[in-house]
Amino acid sequence: MSPAAQTLLQVEHLAVDFADAGETVHAVRDVGFVLPPGGRIALLGESGSGKSVSMMAVAGLLPDNARVRGSVRWPALAQPPVLGRDIGIVFQDPMSSLNPVLTIGEQIAEVGMAHLGHDRSTAWDHACTLLERVGIPLPGQRLRAYPHELSGGQRQRVAIAMAIAAGPKLLIADEPTTALDTVVQAQIMALLDTLVRDTGMALLLVTHDIALAAQVATQAVVMRHGEVVENAPMADLVTRPVHAYTQSLLAASLDIDRVVAPRPAPSAPDALLQVRRVAKSFGRGAAATPVLQGVNLDLRAGETLALVGNSGSGKTTLARIVMRLAEADAGAVEFEGHDLLALRGEPLRLVRQRFQMVFQDPLGALNPRASIGRLLADPLRLHGLPWDEAAVLGLLRRVGLDADLLRRRPHEISGGQRQRVNIARALATRPSLLVLDEPVSSLDVGVRAQILALLRTIQHDSAIACLFISHDLAVVHALADRVAVMDRGKIVETGPTGDVIRNPQHAATRALLAAAPRLGAFFKEQTHG
Repeated sequence: MSPAAQTLLQVEHLAVDFADAGETVHAVRDVGFVLPPGGRIALLGESGSGKSVSMMAVAGLLPDNARVRGSVRWPALAQPPVLGRDIGIVFQDPMSSLNPVLTIGEQIAEVGMAHLGHDRSTAWDHACTLLERVGIPLPGQRLRAYPHELSGGQRQRVAIAMAIAAGPKLLIADEPTTALDTVVQAQIMALLDTLVRDTGMALLLVTHDIALAAQVATQAVVMRHGEVVENAPMADLVTRPVHAYTQSLLAASLDIDRVVAPRPAPSAPDALLQVRRVAKSFGRGAAATPVLQGVNLDLRAGETLALVGNSGSGKTTLARIVMRLAEADAGAVEFEGHDLLALRGEPLRLVRQRFQMVFQDPLGALNPRASIGRLLADPLRLHGLPWDEAAVLGLLRRVGLDADLLRRRPHEISGGQRQRVNIARALATRPSLLVLDEPVSSLDVGVRAQILALLRTIQHDSAIACLFISHDLAVVHALADRVAVMDRGKIVETGPTGDVIRNPQHAATRALLAAAPRLGAFFKEQTHG
């Protein structure tokens, strides 16, 4: 077999520029890699590194204002590839990639009719087979469901079914698990691994997470500022990284098996927050669905309690009840001696100053029309606190931001900077409790490490109590003093974080631990296996 026949995709000296308001943005410079049939390459790097632009150049999805130099060649194909037939793509957000007004069956069947020449009946049968192949239960019934009727993990499985419907030679997965909890994430990565192995497709995985990529990729291409800084077998990259940037990505990657220095126990003997027998259902009468079932927890000043569990376990609903953003059906929440669920009007407004929330989506939580200075001044003004420029600058400095951000708007700063602004805004009223709902799940590994370090510093300096909502035990292991595991609306296990991780008692906890990527285990396997 000739070398050309052994190569599916060959990218050489790829450069991509964008014309933007009369200026030229150099997004990608001199990128190159080779992908054989059935090969598995991970494009690694943080936001802005150029990995997604390189992927779009390969797929032919660049916008009209892009200027491409270099070459993207397909030696193993007799003709240029067709998107949907020769190249299948799975995007980050499955809800955005599916048509909300068409059933699942119609969307998958459309691929068979467009690229395989299927009639409607054959295409529908093929769609049912694909749903079964990607692990959708009751595939015949799900064909008639709409995207909003499926869970996030099921929607991503549907997106994968559409991507492989025509039997492509290359499957591109662009951050395919970022929006999913760790258990579903592990399932999706295992599914991709199985599909590539069974079909002989090549895989191009775009991600910022080395631990995730190590599960399925055999080759790694690390990008920074639009350039390739390291191209090596995955085993070599993990065990013997050459470039300093690769080493920093590995250092920032969280590992459930990594030793974490014990934190001093909070000195406050009494609970700052007490949740007792809280229950909540959605719907009415016989159709009501229980979301919380008699939940109890305590949180002391200066302590971080992590509330962990899969999507749908009730974590966010409980956080919203504590924040008085949702009403409980039964139970009690006591905060600093106040019966929180009984407060209304002005008494509630006064107590609200003492507890604040940081949300998962840093951009969605900020008013896009307001400047950063106004966003930080608003809570000070609303609670009657000094809100001059000096106070706002003090908040910026506290979270490690510069004064030149004051007049910018949220879309003009990075994701990590936006989350720092959210944290600064939450700290503006000097609360004694922060509720953090998945605050780092949408961030790159490096930015995530920075935000976690910032939270540790803030808590050390001010003895703020933190209720930290997460599905990721590796993140929890790096931050929390204690952990409470939720499953189907109940707390099924609680204890010091290290004890729960070393000796899990409940099946839900063991499932979360099993799903956590383990870079250390991969390292040991490569060095000793």
